[in-house]
Amino acid sequence: MQKLKDKAILIIGGTSGIGAATATLFAREGADLTIAARKPWSDELAASIHEGGTRAQFVATDVSSTDGIRALFDRHMEVYGKIDVLFNNAAYDGPGTPVRETTDEELGKVLDTNIKGVFVSCREAIPYMEDAGQGIIINTTAGSAREGLAWPNLGAYIASKGAIISFTRALAVELSKCNIRVNSLNPGVVDTPLLSGFLDKSGDPQAFRESLNGMQLMGRIGHPDEIARAALFLASDSSSFVTGTDLLVDGGLVLG
Repeated sequence: MQKLKDKAILIIGGTSGIGAATATLFAREGADLTIAARKPWSDELAASIHEGGTRAQFVATDVSSTDGIRALFDRHMEVYGKIDVLFNNAAYDGPGTPVRETTDEELGKVLDTNIKGVFVSCREAIPYMEDAGQGIIINTTAGSAREGLAWPNLGAYIASKGAIISFTRALAVELSKCNIRVNSLNPGVVDTPLLSGFLDKSGDPQAFRESLNGMQLMGRIGHPDEIARAALFLASDSSSFVTGTDLLVDGGLVLG
């Protein structure tokens, strides 16, 4: 039985890494999808999604733009008429510099994508979900935002992801009376293009990757498909009694 049959789902940041893996899995589980990102979906990703036999559309979106997000929601509602699940997965890791060298421009880019984009997307989704009497919101955070874990040269990024954990908890309380569940998904270190970009900013990317493997209790970094399965849990009735939680799927990174 498909877990997302006839559900209309909007994935923001859905054309690579965790987002792409989640879109493919959600399609197999029967969801109708709107996939938003700056980077267009590839022919391969489009084919893998459409193999599920469900509807899917791509909408080019700058999540740092309020007007862009509003246009995205207008397009989603025009096609599907409802939004059952919003998955905020877009992220920008920033310049990879110490705080004292991070410019206002770079700080703004990080915060506009990682905090403002999530806040505005949730704000746009809430009226539709309230009218429907139900809804699910999932926000992607990061293991480095949890207590006891951080890396240098990622101050703006880590701060933004920590803010999402707090924001998710507050929004879950605010929307509980509306039958809208809000959770964050914390993927730890996962083999994605975002991670590769971060590694490339280090002096020795391969050595850094090996050190990250060693930090996990499970001895390796994660795969996007593993995070997608956790997103499916949060997006489905399997998590019907879960709200206000930051779900760690990190191979034991935080404990390591």
